[in-house]
Amino acid sequence: MTPDLAPGLTPGLTLAQIIAFNLTLLAAMASPGPAMLLAIRATLTGGRATGIATGLGLATMAAGWTAMALIGLDTLFRLFPWAYLAMKLAGAAYLLWIAFHMWRDARTPLDPGQTAAPPKRHAFRSGLLVNLANPKSVLFAASVLVVIFPGGLSLADKSLIVLNHLLVEVTAYAAFALLLSTKPARDGYLRLKPLFDRLAAAILAALGLRLLLGR
Repeated sequence: MTPDLAPGLTPGLTLAQIIAFNLTLLAAMASPGPAMLLAIRATLTGGRATGIATGLGLATMAAGWTAMALIGLDTLFRLFPWAYLAMKLAGAAYLLWIAFHMWRDARTPLDPGQTAAPPKRHAFRSGLLVNLANPKSVLFAASVLVVIFPGGLSLADKSLIVLNHLLVEVTAYAAFALLLSTKPARDGYLRLKPLFDRLAAAILAALGLRLLLGR
């Protein structure tokens, strides 16, 4: 049965798919990887403007990885049908690996000092380069796209997904920078880090299992 289309979306997409994609993005962004450490360090040492500019650079490159994954996956799967199964297995293993480490390290204190803050004038470029140099970004994008969205997406569908990705990350990093620049929010985030990490781990693990076990 074909799911009902959500108002305002293209014929190939549903609101449920967009929501699932956005929740997964937010869960992944919460993980203490290079991107989040850079965003935290930029905000704590450079202030709101630096944090927002850094987040914009991170978001732009992350959305670019999603665009490249969308463009390349259809061609790859048409030429090599076995590549779809390989991508599913690799993607599921990667998502479960992230979830395991997030859950295991949930109580490990987060040390923003491990990542140097960029100068304010170079904040956007620094964010862009961090995600450009992170090969895990494209694997994550490809894994999520395979499990959430159907094949044969139109150019309009793909453009909407990329734009949505960009807007979600820009909004999240901007909100994070605004909140983290205040002492109560900063202290609260660090105090509740174990809860946030384990919620994010549960979401990523469920997605990985769905990818692994689904047809």
